[in-house]
Order: sequence, then structure tokens, then C-alpha cells
Amino acid sequence: MRSDHLDSGPAARRAAEGRPSRLALAAAGVTVVLWASAFVAIRGAGHYFSPGALALGRLLVGAVALGLVCLGRREGWPPRAAWPGIAVTGVLWFGVYMVALNWGEQEVDAGTTSMITSTGPVLIALLGGWLLGEGFPSGLVAGITISFGGAVVVGISATSAGHAPASGILLCALAAVSYAASAVAQKPALRHASALQVTTLGCAVGAAACLPFGGQLASQLASAPWPATLSVAYLGLFPTAVAFTTWAYALSRTSAGKMGATVYAIPPLTVLMSWAVLNEIPSWPALAGGALCLVGVAISRRRGRRASRAPML
Repeated sequence: MRSDHLDSGPAARRAAEGRPSRLALAAAGVTVVLWASAFVAIRGAGHYFSPGALALGRLLVGAVALGLVCLGRREGWPPRAAWPGIAVTGVLWFGVYMVALNWGEQEVDAGTTSMITSTGPVLIALLGGWLLGEGFPSGLVAGITISFGGAVVVGISATSAGHAPASGILLCALAAVSYAASAVAQKPALRHASALQVTTLGCAVGAAACLPFGGQLASQLASAPWPATLSVAYLGLFPTAVAFTTWAYALSRTSAGKMGATVYAIPPLTVLMSWAVLNEIPSWPALAGGALCLVGVAISRRRGRRASRAPML
């Protein structure tokens, strides 16, 4: 029988949404910190691992860890109706998103990358309005416009100052689009399977999609220094396995809107971590553009929009 520590029935979830526990708030905090740290860890490990090899290593560790959690909770096999969403999520989110993010961070600093990918919730709302018939209220349109302007400022400031080539900015934008598209595709799957099932199997699908990079991963593991290898293991265990689990726990005990507000803390935390660990900090124009992105996200989600329940990293 499945445990209810990380999941609960619809009625229990609705009752808990208005009164999140301290444990739920702590879980949300853990998620934000770990997802912010992922950008820094990717940037550091990227010196020794190619984008595909880094994604495969992270996904293999994450899939094994999440699989053990599923076995311990006796999650079982999801119904057939959940598999299309799981497959799309695995290929786009865990596959394309992670490879594009790793590749982009080889050319763009961690803080700027996190600010560009912070436009993901706005893109989710845009795709939801188009593909899921959720509409385009004025707040959403205003938020999209502001966030797009902020992303343009970040891109122009980074490329004109010589901090990053345009290709790096485009790869980060591709990561944001892939994440948004996978989040929309994940919604139908979550109607038929638990968040842990969808995440675990999506991670496994992503790992399978990245298997062509297995040769690179094997050779690079043999030559990489142990701190870089530990970074790969850290990415799989903590920003992937632990953070996704704490997100599911917190989300089952509060509203999606309240949980969505927590992701706004990720870019500033990433900037602070990258400055402390990597001695990197975005330029002032890039920081201003990132602030515009966050303002746009906040406006689009505050005006009656329901955020997707999918994680960012």
C-alpha cells in the first residue's frame, strides 16, 4: 500500500492548501535552494563533462534514487493513459532541457542562465492558453510582454559586453521553451498518475534518450577530477531526486499559486551562489533584465493564472 507522506487524496490536498504546515514550507525552501544550486553545479562540472554526458550522468543517478523511493512507497505502475505525457516530459524536460541547459551554461554564467530560464512559467501560461484553452487574460499578456523585454535586455547585455555568445543565450532560451512545453504535456499525465511516478519514469525516459552519450560519459568519468564527478552525483541526488520529492510533498499541502511564488527566489539565490563559489556575477544590465523577467512572471501569475505544477531543474 502506498504511503501518504508524499502524496494525498484530492480532498486532503484541497483541505491542506489553505494551511500549509511548517514541514511543507521547509520542504519548499529545500527545493528552491537545491534548484538554485543546480545552476552552479552544472557550471562547474561543465568544464570536465560534455552537455550530453553531464545530462546522462545526472539522470542515471536521479532515476536510480527516485526508483528506490518508488519501490519503498510501492507506487506501482501508472495506467496507460499517463504514458504519453510521461514520454513527452521525459524527452523534452529531462532530455532536451537538460542537454540545452548544460550546453548553454558552458557559454553563459550561472546567474544569467537562471534569469533566462525564469521565463518558463510565463511560457507555460502562454502554451496553456493556446493548447489547453485556458485563455489570454490581460494580466498574462502584460506579464509576457514584460518578461520578454527582460529576456531581451539580458541577452543584449550579455552578448554586447562579451560575457556570452548569442548561441549560449539561444541555448538557454531553448531550455526554457523545452521546460514550458514539457510542463504543459505533463498536465494530462498527472491526472492519471502521482507526481512521483511521473517524475521517476520521466527521468528514466530522459536517461534512455541520452544513452547515445554513454561513451562520452564513460571516457570523461575516467579522466575527470573527483570534485567534478561528485558534482554529477550531487546533481542527480539532490537537485533531481531530493528536490523533486520535496516539491511534491510541499505541493500536496499548499496551493499551486503559493508554491509558484517560491520559484521567484531561485535567480537571486543562484547569483549569490555563483558569486560565492565560482566568482561569477552577471552585469548590472543583465541583473536589471532579470528583475524585469521576474516582475513579468509575478504579474502573469497573480492575475488569475494557475501555474503549472512542474519543477524547473
